[in-house]
Amino acid sequence: MEREEAFLEGSSKREDTGRLIHIVSHQLKRTIFLSSHQDSGLTSMQNRILNFILLHTLEKPLYQKDIEKEFNIRKSTATEILKLMEKNGFICRECSPKDARLKEIIPTKKALAMRQNVMENIRVTEAKLRQGVSEEDYETFMRVLKKMSDNLGARE
Repeated sequence: MEREEAFLEGSSKREDTGRLIHIVSHQLKRTIFLSSHQDSGLTSMQNRILNFILLHTLEKPLYQKDIEKEFNIRKSTATEILKLMEKNGFICRECSPKDARLKEIIPTKKALAMRQNVMENIRVTEAKLRQGVSEEDYETFMRVLKKMSDNLGARE
């Protein structure tokens, strides 16, 4: 009980880290959604996954496992999202030439038409996020944020 009181007392004196991260995350999702494909019929999560697909397929083949890892979602969740995106004409999935068990995720022409807009929105959003933040503060923030993510990931 004393420990709970000490925690509650301490949190009232300083910002609650998790709450603030949640607020910024929500603002970021809303900003990206409003400036992206809001007319496409995609949900916010599908929108974020499509952005990831459009950016990362420029570099290398992309598979469902990559999406599961990037968004920290279960296989069943990723499967359902990708099925809907395929049904709505944003992606197609083809067997990998290297491993028939894997299906490569390939953006369709419909999705590729959005790529330039996605890249510009990311550039603008990153600039907004970093506005008024020194390079040193940014690097410190990124290091601390990665450490916090590692701390939470250690429990899974």
